[in-house]
Amino acid sequence: MKDIKHYINGQYVGSASGKLFDNVNPANGKIISKVHEAGREEVDAAVKAARAALRGPWGRMTLEQRTAILHKVADGINARFDEFLEAECLDTGKPKSLASHIDIPRGAANFKVFADMIKNVPTESFEMPTPDGTGALNYAVRRPKGVIGVISPWNLPLLLMTWKVGPALACGNTVVVKPSEETPTTTALLGEVMKDAGVPDGVYNVVHGFGGDSAGAYLTEHPEVDGFTFTGETGTGEVIMKAAAKGIRDISLELGGKNAGLVFADCNMDKAIEGTMRSAFANCGQVCLGTERVYVERSIFDEFVSRLKAAAEGLKIGPPDDAEANMGPLVSLKHREKVLSYYQKAVDDGATVVTGGGVPDMPSELAGGAWVQPTIWTGLADDSEVVTDEIFGPCCHIRPFDTEEEAIELANSLPYGLASAIWSENITRAHRVAGQIEAGIIWVNSWFLRDLRTPFGGSKQSGVGREGGVHSLEFYTEMKNICVKL
Repeated sequence: MKDIKHYINGQYVGSASGKLFDNVNPANGKIISKVHEAGREEVDAAVKAARAALRGPWGRMTLEQRTAILHKVADGINARFDEFLEAECLDTGKPKSLASHIDIPRGAANFKVFADMIKNVPTESFEMPTPDGTGALNYAVRRPKGVIGVISPWNLPLLLMTWKVGPALACGNTVVVKPSEETPTTTALLGEVMKDAGVPDGVYNVVHGFGGDSAGAYLTEHPEVDGFTFTGETGTGEVIMKAAAKGIRDISLELGGKNAGLVFADCNMDKAIEGTMRSAFANCGQVCLGTERVYVERSIFDEFVSRLKAAAEGLKIGPPDDAEANMGPLVSLKHREKVLSYYQKAVDDGATVVTGGGVPDMPSELAGGAWVQPTIWTGLADDSEVVTDEIFGPCCHIRPFDTEEEAIELANSLPYGLASAIWSENITRAHRVAGQIEAGIIWVNSWFLRDLRTPFGGSKQSGVGREGGVHSLEFYTEMKNICVKL
């Protein structure tokens, strides 16, 4: 059984404490590897290596040299595609059919997209008059922010980590990454690709561990980290925000959500069913942008519920290597406990269980996995915790509405505002409703259709700041104005 070590200053190193924790395959409950847990010593070494690298060869590279290396990183991931795919699916349990089309190719593409973007985004300049008539010129330049602490989640481990590391490095920063303790493998493996691509030592560092009193806390408390980017639940975001306040470090937080889907009677029903199936059940419901609340206009409510039920019951649950499987397990048995507690809470609150609500029967070799059934409820009160809390499992509650105004009010009723989906063939209505939804991302007649140039992030308790496109460049750089008197 292999150990997964930290990647610090271009080398794989163990923990001085000797502390290890188990990395478990959620499809069968078996231990895949032992992971070294970072203490303050390892985190401090990683941060100091990242700080030194800013003053080393990386900091002296031209933009063209730096971006050429990032293209090599993307090519290196693709050259080892099968290795990354195997590692990602062992960590997450997700079907290879899903990870091979989204996680790995998008994880690689993030390096090329942001490398190309930084080369083509202009800054600004202004000529101004002066009292003596000679004038002055103001022009802006971008400079790296410095050492970036990257705390990445377990639901799309490679993709969401490189979504942050790609633009950070493109802008000339260095990084210390703390991947989720549930999914450490591809983040560690990327160190080999970085080395082979010519990324200088100390530019990309990885420390493993947990949140409180472990690597996550030690990283956010470290005074030499200049900014933090985090994807995860809102409570952890609050902790990071407090830590970043000491020293006034910058933050970008993409946090929890309880996203709403609005289905109007004038929708294309086929599109709405297909889109809601993906938004509720893709990646076993472990998608921050998923729709756990579905509001359907009353005149089509029964048909929608019936058709979504049939579609959910047609999902094939299975392990990563099952080519026909389109739904895997949850990421861990611990997370399954949380999801199943909400399944029970729904029953206790009087829900009608349309389908699912429990654990599927699995073959003996998979019986130890974190499996749950895709689940649909109706009939819950709007203040039920099942309706108000982010569950992060393959489930949704469907409720009827009667007017457009009511649908908007329901969608905006919670303190979250990450994403929403609107299903209507009336484009005037779609524009009107989208403009009133309090969320950072709103899809019309689609879901998870992402252009990486667009702003990404949440409002209210779903996050702070925006990444994607030029918005990532704004976070990962400091803009400096230079005023030259002529």
